[in-house]
Amino acid sequence: MELPLIELDPESGLPLYRQLYEGLRRAIVSGRLARGTRLPSTRALAEVLGVSRTTLTSTFAQLVSEGYLEAAVGSGTFVSTELPDETPRGGAAATPRESGPSFRLSAYGATLLEAEPLEPPRVPGTIDFRDGRPAFDHFPYAAWRRCIARHLRGGTHAFDYSPDPAGLRPLREAIAAYLGRARAVHCDPADVVIVTGSQQAIDLVARILIEPRDVVALEDPGYPGAQRTFSAHGADVRGVPVDGEGLRVDLLRELDGPVRLVYVTPSHQFPLGAVLPLWRRLELLRWAEQTEAIIVEDDYDSAYRYEGRPIPALQGLDTHGRVVYVGTFSKTMFPALRIGYVVAPRRLRDVVIAAKAFSDRQSPVLEQHALADFIAEGSFERHLRRMRVLYRERRAALLAALRRHIGEDAEVVGERAGMHLVVRLRGVDEAALVQRARRAGVVLTSTRAHYLDGGLRGEFVFGFAEHTQETIDEGVARLAAALRAVSS
Repeated sequence: MELPLIELDPESGLPLYRQLYEGLRRAIVSGRLARGTRLPSTRALAEVLGVSRTTLTSTFAQLVSEGYLEAAVGSGTFVSTELPDETPRGGAAATPRESGPSFRLSAYGATLLEAEPLEPPRVPGTIDFRDGRPAFDHFPYAAWRRCIARHLRGGTHAFDYSPDPAGLRPLREAIAAYLGRARAVHCDPADVVIVTGSQQAIDLVARILIEPRDVVALEDPGYPGAQRTFSAHGADVRGVPVDGEGLRVDLLRELDGPVRLVYVTPSHQFPLGAVLPLWRRLELLRWAEQTEAIIVEDDYDSAYRYEGRPIPALQGLDTHGRVVYVGTFSKTMFPALRIGYVVAPRRLRDVVIAAKAFSDRQSPVLEQHALADFIAEGSFERHLRRMRVLYRERRAALLAALRRHIGEDAEVVGERAGMHLVVRLRGVDEAALVQRARRAGVVLTSTRAHYLDGGLRGEFVFGFAEHTQETIDEGVARLAAALRAVSS
């Protein structure tokens, strides 16, 4: 079907998602979009309107939650036959839907129908530059096996329910001690709650703090998993631009309405890689204290910093208990471990633990025992030191390959820390390059999904941690050939 004209003005002070919401709502209320009409997919609409699927998914979810749209499993998204605060109009005919049973979905369920997977499957035999995977071939398997075997031999204690949903005390003690040494985080073991990765941490925070229509500020571009989670809980998500020094804290003050929560990645902004300087961290803390907002600090890969002096975690600078600190072992150990942690302010600690208990009762016990030993005996920090050296070498190899094969057409940002960097390729047809590169065995990931309102064309994430220097050079050489082919 063809939608009624919806005018979007990028120069307007009103965010694009709000313009889109108002335009669709007016079309529905006025009858230009008839009741029962099936809407195109968000993928198709994103192409037509020139906005990101994230923006459309959030808009659809809001309209579903308010009753203007209905989402049905296996059928799609439709204009509601009964609009809010109205009785059905006589004779309003609904468009026949696909055969078979359908169910009315919640706003959250509607977002899942259209959402891209957080981790799409990898294609064997390709050089995949997506971010986030550590160097599995350099993991200290022997030390980890010893930790696992010790608790397998030690009886049934690792097979029972955990006595504490917050996690095993030895692991919480080890994490608290490590964070104090490495990140200047102020906490004791009672403040640490073990969770199933940082994604669960974000979800628990949203559950206990966010009501529908609360304003949540996110970095733009930022982490799509956080945006989806807060949107799923009914938040009014607002994007705040970032620059070469991270979140534009000054622009937080320009947002309409009180901001309930801001989610940030200050140690390595995701995905652009900026490191929030000390003066901005202090400014952010002052703003949070003045507005009574909560800051969620996601310190997802702060262990890997290659230039400049380490900057303390935002939480360590907080003197008013406004920061919820989130971390994970997915990048420093391996993703399948599924262990992360929340350091909660004292006044939130008990409710975070209760939310964890009712979410999934506990994180895996055997792995918690093993990880506690792995950290306490020094294996974890020895592993980090080796990985910093390795990743520094692989980062240098990627930078050299980009200069050698692509040259001035590649602008690199965010290379001072982390396991990935971002490359902007000037004047490129993004879709054509991605397709051509894939035919050459190279998988590229655009940053467009990270922007609330579409993002830049020709901006790509390059993860380097999992690849050897030889693989990196070969991948960039293939990419350069693909770039020449689509540019000719």
